[in-house]
Amino acid sequence: MDDDTFLAKFENGTWPLGQWHHREHIKVAYLYLCRYGLELAIQKMCCGIKAFNAAHQVPESPTGGYHETMTQAWMRLVYLTLCEFGPSETADAFLESQPQLLSKRALLFFYSRALIMSAAAKRQFVAPDLTALPQSVGRVTTN
Repeated sequence: MDDDTFLAKFENGTWPLGQWHHREHIKVAYLYLCRYGLELAIQKMCCGIKAFNAAHQVPESPTGGYHETMTQAWMRLVYLTLCEFGPSETADAFLESQPQLLSKRALLFFYSRALIMSAAAKRQFVAPDLTALPQSVGRVTTN
């Protein structure tokens, strides 16, 4: 499936919930970051996940549903990777060339488990407590 079809299925809520995993989150993040600046991509990702969850009636709970800090932190890590290595021909090619982004545990380099799993972090973005998220001084250049 091409990137545009995948993104459309996410945006209109027809991507199967059973196939909505970490890889797909990162794939959407990559596609938004390639199309929009960081801040707009973050907004679109946050709204998109909430809409996707609503379309699939995903309940909000202390351990499930939308998580603001995880969403924003992952967007920043994907953005940094894009700035450093540039985009690929497809989202899947990018993920194959950047396997570190597929490790769900990567945020634990920056956040303690207690903080990242807190109600406050789920509700609003909180800064890391172990080490700062890396900052990029560059911009994404698209093909």
